[in-house]
Amino acid sequence: MEERIVAVVNSDLIMLSELKRELAPERERLKKHYQGRELARRIKMAESMVLTTMIERKIQLQEAKARGVDVSDQEVKQTIKQMKQQGEKIDDIDPWTLKNVRDQLTLLRLVDREVRSGVMVVDSDMRRYYQEHRDRFALPEEYTLSQILLERRSSDDAAASKAKAGEIFAMLKRGETFEDLALRYSEGLNASRGGALGLVRQGELLPAIERAIADLAPGGISDPIDAPEGIHIVRVDEKQPKQFRPYEAVKTEIQGLVFQQKSEDVFQAWLANLKNKSYIEVKFEPAATGQPTGGLSPPSSPMKKE
Repeated sequence: MEERIVAVVNSDLIMLSELKRELAPERERLKKHYQGRELARRIKMAESMVLTTMIERKIQLQEAKARGVDVSDQEVKQTIKQMKQQGEKIDDIDPWTLKNVRDQLTLLRLVDREVRSGVMVVDSDMRRYYQEHRDRFALPEEYTLSQILLERRSSDDAAASKAKAGEIFAMLKRGETFEDLALRYSEGLNASRGGALGLVRQGELLPAIERAIADLAPGGISDPIDAPEGIHIVRVDEKQPKQFRPYEAVKTEIQGLVFQQKSEDVFQAWLANLKNKSYIEVKFEPAATGQPTGGLSPPSSPMKKE
């Protein structure tokens, strides 16, 4: 492979061999899913994204050096030990791996000092977040249900099952009790209890059943519902509407979410400022068609699996 410079970042160079090495895992992943022109197009896109990431990392490492941010050999060894304990396969004698871990720890320390240390979360921020994202803190609707199930044994008896379900539904409309019909006809495990399913939460039911009962009031009975395991006729016995967890109960959770959001915003502004003050020259065709754009988030710990 011909070695050449792909980017100049202030006084540092990024070489083609470095780009290819960082790109290798994504290239292999793409080769499993694409081929021909589409593969070539996606690899070019990946090259641009990887080079952008490398440039932004280089700028941050230069800033770390200028500010005296340092990571000891012992910290690198301890981090690698913890990564291994978490089940990660890592070569602790490979110089490139050691450099990556050291760089990641350096970036964490830099961003903690320059970005996260200045992020403040006040109560008004948290209350605004709570109001704007209330559904995130909602408890799902709860239903107490009963059902009559006609199981699907083969495609041959589908028509007969539908006809039988229609007859049962007609009996219900004539006033026969749901429990009696469940005892007589249901093939579900709960038939002996008059079809009682008990308490279920929104999201635990088959989508077809959830749609069918969404607008039913307590006591309401669905039309026959065709589902993979058979035909269901469902009665809503009780319905507990969606409730929202009170602010005080989720305050700590919201604090973490708002801090993360604010940290991301401050990080992107901080990184943009570093880039604006830097000399960046891209000498690589795919990336040269457009200036590298900020695509990083504050670095996460190499010990933490995202």
